[in-house]
Amino acid sequence: MPHDVTMPQLGMAQDAGKIVSWLKGPGDAVAKGDALFEVETDKATMEVEAQANGFLTGVTASEGDDVPVGAVIARISDSADDDTAVEPAAPAEGDDLPAGKSVTMPQLGMAQDSGLLVNWLKSPGDAVAADDVLFEVETDKSTMEVAAGSDGYLAATLAEAGEDVPVGDPVAIISAEKPANTVARSVKSAQTAPAPAAKGPETKAPVAPAKAAPGPAAPRATGGRILASPKARRLALEQGLDLSLLAEAGHPQPFHVADLDALRALPAKATAHTAAAARVLTAEITADGFTPFADWAATAHGLTDADALLAGLAGASTSAPCVIAVERFGQQHSYAVPAVRSLSAITATDDAPDLILRDLRGTSLRSIAMGAETAPALTVMTGAHGLTITLECAPSQLDAQAAITLLSNFADRMEQPLRHLL
Repeated sequence: MPHDVTMPQLGMAQDAGKIVSWLKGPGDAVAKGDALFEVETDKATMEVEAQANGFLTGVTASEGDDVPVGAVIARISDSADDDTAVEPAAPAEGDDLPAGKSVTMPQLGMAQDSGLLVNWLKSPGDAVAADDVLFEVETDKSTMEVAAGSDGYLAATLAEAGEDVPVGDPVAIISAEKPANTVARSVKSAQTAPAPAAKGPETKAPVAPAKAAPGPAAPRATGGRILASPKARRLALEQGLDLSLLAEAGHPQPFHVADLDALRALPAKATAHTAAAARVLTAEITADGFTPFADWAATAHGLTDADALLAGLAGASTSAPCVIAVERFGQQHSYAVPAVRSLSAITATDDAPDLILRDLRGTSLRSIAMGAETAPALTVMTGAHGLTITLECAPSQLDAQAAITLLSNFADRMEQPLRHLL
């Protein structure tokens, strides 16, 4: 099935990108992950990767062209002979959408084809400022707020809560003047009408390809983790559903909220999963090696953020790159741990965590049973002769072997950090 190549949105305020150079030519064979072209925005120059295997065809943009976000610039086809470019939809007669600036579905990740509109925070007709949040969008990695981007009035909403919207497609229209008539419609109803004619560089992006049909072997993430959006994980836990059953049934990852319907449709005897079924593993180590390690890192290398060091040890114990949320005395700080094992490369982030790390050393707590959360949770407590470390997770988050490996690796690093330098 042909896969459209569109201009990605690399920043929330980006309307267009300049094609610096093509790294593949028409007719070239490409593999998923191959760099197709370089794009320049006002903030950075980045390589854009192919999202499918096939042949590069239908190239419509040249080096040096400024291309609106979401516009189709090529396609990846099953055959090198398929050189038919995708033409933008022609305006429909009688389209009564108000004039104004389009707010499009942003691309929050390079592999993102669409975003799930979680809910609207403004209603049609409301006055909005450029920084006002219009709606929340969920991808496979996070849930984020999208701002209006300009002052005016919310003249039209072009998707309903719970609908998937292709990257680059218009979601709302902001008009300069208060509209006499507002519009509120769904993506489904818009399939018979084109995108609004907006005052700006936005153009209609094609509908993203549908999610592939379930196959016999859907791979899991490395380290035994199941790839799923934060909201899908939360709802699965609340409803007692085991996401690992979807992977076993061959459904492609990452899983989204819509995939929960497929999970419920599995045989009833296989879908039940309750909080009582959470995996709970405990390890005891004879010495707290982290405290002298943190002192050494601060003195020798100027690394004074103890939470970042903890995140580094936890990230090195699982599959990196990953995001570790460190909870300490009621506060939480999240850190991105890269694949390269370097203490100085750990950075703060607002992304949803892959692993939660509770540091309860110094408290009177000696055991914990909180149950599964939206991510596996490691809890470090002071023990009788060293430290007690507890791992809690749902079976859908880590299989048995992955849970044992994670806890063992982290316990070893907490006992002898210098032996396991990142």
